[in-house]
Amino acid sequence: MTGPAAHEALERRVTELETRLAFQEHTISELNDALTAARLELVAQTGLLRRVMDDLRQARTVQFPDPGQEPPPPHY
Repeated sequence: MTGPAAHEALERRVTELETRLAFQEHTISELNDALTAARLELVAQTGLLRRVMDDLRQARTVQFPDPGQEPPPPHY
């Protein structure tokens, strides 16, 4: 194919490729935003989990003290 028909076909192909590229760039941007939000949520959840684990350790220490720290029974 040569001439105007070939030129029009190439123009259509270039336009199609530019359209696809724009769509892909938009999709990548949306995925990047979603990934950033997920990372921020993970950081928040990790901090919350650490606080819960610390609270649980403290509660366990108060509720179940170390047996080695208790005074011996009266019969000793």
